[in-house]
Amino acid sequence: MTDDKVKRRLTTVLCADVQGYSRLMEADETGTLETLRRYRTAFAGLVERHDGRIVNTWGDAVIAEFASVVEAVQCAVEIQQEISNQDSDPPHANPMRFRIGINLGDVMVDGSDIYGDGVNIASRLQELAEPGGVVISSSVYDQVHNKLSVGFDCLGQRPMKNVAPMTSYRVAMSGQSAGRRSFPVDESLPPQGRAVADSETGARWIDSRHEPSTWMGFVSDWLAKLPRPVAVALTVSGFLILINVFTGMHKIWFHWPVAALLFGALLRTALRQRPEPNSKRDR
Repeated sequence: MTDDKVKRRLTTVLCADVQGYSRLMEADETGTLETLRRYRTAFAGLVERHDGRIVNTWGDAVIAEFASVVEAVQCAVEIQQEISNQDSDPPHANPMRFRIGINLGDVMVDGSDIYGDGVNIASRLQELAEPGGVVISSSVYDQVHNKLSVGFDCLGQRPMKNVAPMTSYRVAMSGQSAGRRSFPVDESLPPQGRAVADSETGARWIDSRHEPSTWMGFVSDWLAKLPRPVAVALTVSGFLILINVFTGMHKIWFHWPVAALLFGALLRTALRQRPEPNSKRDR
């Protein structure tokens, strides 16, 4: 008896494509294809190094999956660094830039291929990324924000085709050094001194991960995870309450505007999250 049950698993999906690929092909087909092949080779090597696998490639796109969320983000950072280094030596007139999106989600498995919202969301996040950039979902951010030395910029909730609005984050890679090192080291030091700096800086970095966050940071992170209308309404409500407190509590008036703000925000959020009729999900 054949088992037709759909297999599913939780995985980290990385989607990448080339910004302006059609324009590059129109300008120089042969050169663009050679560059794409070279970058794909580097891409595959870094994915394997971080214990991932290439799921599919077509055109200029690449889909990969990882068992570890941390390894997926670290791999994406190193991919962008490697491509940037290759483009700058020697400098190219028409550099090829990849956009990368990463999502942690449930997927359907069919042989070696994967399908479902987990893949769709990663693809939509990739569309939000800048050329040479990486954008991650909130589920990825929750797992990696205190495990990597890269910074993260909250993009809020951006509209995405056939995907419910969600909070996303841009990976700020300006301070990230090449390779697997997750903290900056003075490259002018001799190898012995560099090793000592590695261990000392690494110890400080590990300790800093366990420092308690301030209440402002906690509130900021909490608001970032809420739908944008609700977060704005709560922020404005807080200011109204403070104004009422400091102008005298003998007359309480803040509850009326606060109630109106919260009702409007919740109503708007509910309407935005209603599914579109007869909409077809992309792969």
